[in-house]
Amino acid sequence: MRLSKKKQQLIQRSAAALLVLSGGAAGAAHAQESGAASGAAGSVVTAPEGTIEKVVVTARRREETLQDVPVSVTAFSADQLSKQAVPDVVALATALPNTTLKASRATNSTLTAFIRGVGQADPLAGFESGVGIYLDDVYLARPQGAVADIYDVERIEVLRGPQGTLYGRNTIGGAVKYVTRKLAPRTDVRLRGTLGNYQERDAVITASTPVNEQLRVGGTVARFKHGGYGTNLFDGSPNYDKDLKAARLSAEWTPTPDLFIRLAGDITQDDSHPKNGHRLIAGRTSGAPILSNVYDSNAEMLTALGHKQSVRQHGVAATVEWNVSPELTFKSITAQRQDKSWAPIDFDSLPVIDMEVPALYTNRQFSQEFNLTYTGPKIQGTAGVYYIDANAYNKFDTILAGAVPTSTFTSGSIDTKAWAAYADGSYNLTDALQLSLGGRYTVDKRDADIYRQIYLGLKGTPEMGNPGALLFRTDTDLRDLSREDKKFTPRIALSWKATPSQNVYASYSKGFKGGGFDPRTNVVGTKISQAQALAGYKPETIGTYELGLKSSFNGGRITTNTAVFYSDYKDVQIPGSVAIDTNGDGKDDSFAGLTTNAGKAKIKGFEFEAVAHLTKEFSLSGMYSYIDAKYNEYIVAGVNVADQRHFQNTPRNSANLRATYEVPMPLAGYDGRLSLIGSASYRGQTYQFETPSVIDQDAYKLYDASIVWTRADGKIRAGLHGKNLSDVHYKTAGYLFPTLGNEGTLTAFYGAPRTVQGTIEYRF
Repeated sequence: MRLSKKKQQLIQRSAAALLVLSGGAAGAAHAQESGAASGAAGSVVTAPEGTIEKVVVTARRREETLQDVPVSVTAFSADQLSKQAVPDVVALATALPNTTLKASRATNSTLTAFIRGVGQADPLAGFESGVGIYLDDVYLARPQGAVADIYDVERIEVLRGPQGTLYGRNTIGGAVKYVTRKLAPRTDVRLRGTLGNYQERDAVITASTPVNEQLRVGGTVARFKHGGYGTNLFDGSPNYDKDLKAARLSAEWTPTPDLFIRLAGDITQDDSHPKNGHRLIAGRTSGAPILSNVYDSNAEMLTALGHKQSVRQHGVAATVEWNVSPELTFKSITAQRQDKSWAPIDFDSLPVIDMEVPALYTNRQFSQEFNLTYTGPKIQGTAGVYYIDANAYNKFDTILAGAVPTSTFTSGSIDTKAWAAYADGSYNLTDALQLSLGGRYTVDKRDADIYRQIYLGLKGTPEMGNPGALLFRTDTDLRDLSREDKKFTPRIALSWKATPSQNVYASYSKGFKGGGFDPRTNVVGTKISQAQALAGYKPETIGTYELGLKSSFNGGRITTNTAVFYSDYKDVQIPGSVAIDTNGDGKDDSFAGLTTNAGKAKIKGFEFEAVAHLTKEFSLSGMYSYIDAKYNEYIVAGVNVADQRHFQNTPRNSANLRATYEVPMPLAGYDGRLSLIGSASYRGQTYQFETPSVIDQDAYKLYDASIVWTRADGKIRAGLHGKNLSDVHYKTAGYLFPTLGNEGTLTAFYGAPRTVQGTIEYRF
C-alpha cells in the first residue's frame, strides 16, 4: 500500500502528536472505562475493591476490553444512561466525538445520523444511511423509527469509521448498536417513572421470570408522553409534543450449556402531532408575521390520506448461538421488520394552502446472517455471510399555490437485494504486537419504479384521496429500473502494546455504499437527462487511515483515548430536493429530487476522550473533536463548485465536559449514594445543507445537571434532571424553498428547550 508524501507527512505528524500525549496527563477513552463516573461504559468486568472496573465491548463481534480493541468506539452503559436520564439516542450526540444524531425535519422518530462527515440526511425511499443502526446485531435498513427511546438496554455502542468487515451490512461511516439485556436467572420486575415540565409523563414496566432451568420469558411495556414545546395556532394542537407507546417481548431457551436461542419481538406506535417548523421570513404575499415563539406554528395541514400523523414499526428476530468448542462459536441472526408512516408535512407553516406534502412511507425488510467467531490463543476473528431483501416505498402529493395551482403526485418503490461475505481476523505476532486483516465482498442490487403526475388545483391527487382531480400531464414514468454494484473492501490494522497500559494502533479500512435511484426523480425542469435518470446515482467509497492511542495511568484511574484520521471520500452521494421550472417560464413551480455524486472529498480529524478519577468521590470525563471536511471536486453543470460547498451536519469543533461527585448518603433508614452530575457541551457552526443558508446553526453551548440518589442495594433510584438549562434555541433542520408558492418556504426546526424531570426507578 503506497502512500503519497502528504499522507506520509500527516501520519508522521499524527504519530508525533500521539507520543506527546501519551507521555502526559491524558489520552482518550473511546468507550471510556468506569461506567459509573464517565458517562461512557460497556458491560463491566468485576474488579477487586479499590481498583477501576474495565469496560467490555463487542465492537469486533467478540468480547474485548475497551482499551485492547483497535477501533474507535464509545459505549454507554445502562447505569449511566439511567443516572443521566438520557431519553433517546439523539441525546448521546453531545458526548460523542465528530457525531451528529438528531430527529429529521418534521418528525419525532426518523433519525439523521452523521459520523466523521459521513451520513445521509434525506429519509426517503432508496437511500440507506452512511451510519448503520443495529438492534441486537439486526441492521435497520431505514431511519424511520430509529430515534428509539432508551429502555431495556444493557449498553449502546457507537463505532466510528467503516465497519464492513465486521458487520452484516456494509456501514461506510460508522454504526450505532443497541444491545438489549439478556433475561435474568430469577424473577425480575422493574418500574421506571418520569414527571417533568411540558406535561411529561413516562412509564416503563419490565418483567421477566424463568419458566424452568432452560427457559426464561420476559417483556417490557413503555409509554413516553409530553405536551408541546409550542402550539399550532391554527387549531390549538400541541407542536413538538410526544405520544409514543412501545413494547418488547422475548423468550430465551438454553437447552444445553452450549446452545442459546432467543426469540424477540418489538412494536412501537408514535401518535405525536405533526411537528411543524418555524418560519424565518414573513409571508411573501400575505405579510404573515414571524412568530415570536420558535416552537409555535400556524400550519393547517393535519392529515395525510385521512390519517393523523402516525408511525408504526414492528419486528421479530431469532438469534441462535452455539458454542461448537471453547474457541469456536456459531451464530445465526434471522430478522424481519416493517414500518408505516403517515406524514402530513406543512412546508410553509401557514394557515393557508401554499406548499404542503401529505405523504405515506412504508418499509419492509428480511435479513439473515450466519457468522463464526474464533478466539484462540494466537488467532481471533469473525467470518460470516449476510443477506437482506428490503423494499422502501413512498408516495406523496406536492400541493403548491402559484399562478397555476397544482398538486403533483410522486411515487417511488425501491427494492434492495444484497448479499455479502466478510471476515476479520487478528494474529498475535508477539505478546505485545497484533496484526488484524479483514475483507468484505458486497453485491448490491436495486430495482425501482418511479412515477410522477401533475394535476390542477390544490385539493390533492386521486392517489392521495381526491378522485375528482384533473390530470394535467405525466412527467415521469420510469419502470423496471435496475442496477447492480459490486465491491471488495479491505481492512488492515496493527496494534502494539508498548506497555501494559499503552496501546497504539494504526489501521486502514475501506467502506462502500451501493448506488441507487432517487424516488423523486423528474427529468422535466431538472438538469439531468433521461439516460442519467435510468442509470441512477453511483456508489460511494471511502478509504480511512487512522492512528490511535489508548492509555491508562495511575492504576486505571485515568484513561485516555486519542485518534487522528484521514479519509479519501469519492463519489459522495448527496440527495436533495430542488425547486424546478417545469414549464420554462422562468419561475419555479415545483420541486423534485436531485441526487448528485460529488466527485472527491478529503476529511481529516482528531478525537480525544478521557476519564479521570481524581478522588474516590470526584471524577471528570470529557471529549474534544476536530474535523476538517472539504470537497475537492463537486461538478454542477460542468463547473467545479467545490469551494462553494460545505459538509452538512459536521461541525468543525465539538467538546463535552462532565463532572461527577458521589458521596454516601443514608436516606429514610437506608444506605445509599448521592450523585451530583453536571455537564457542558459545545458544538461549532453546523451547515444544514451543502450550500450556506439562514437555516445554518451558529456555535452554541448546552448545560445539563442531575442529582441522583441510589439505594445501596440498587433497588431504588430517584433523580432530578435539568437539560439545556440556559434554554438555548438551536436549529437542527429546515426547509429551504423561498421561490416556491405564493408565500415562500423558509422554515427551521429546533432542539428541545429547557426541560426538568423527576425520575424514580424501583426494582423488586
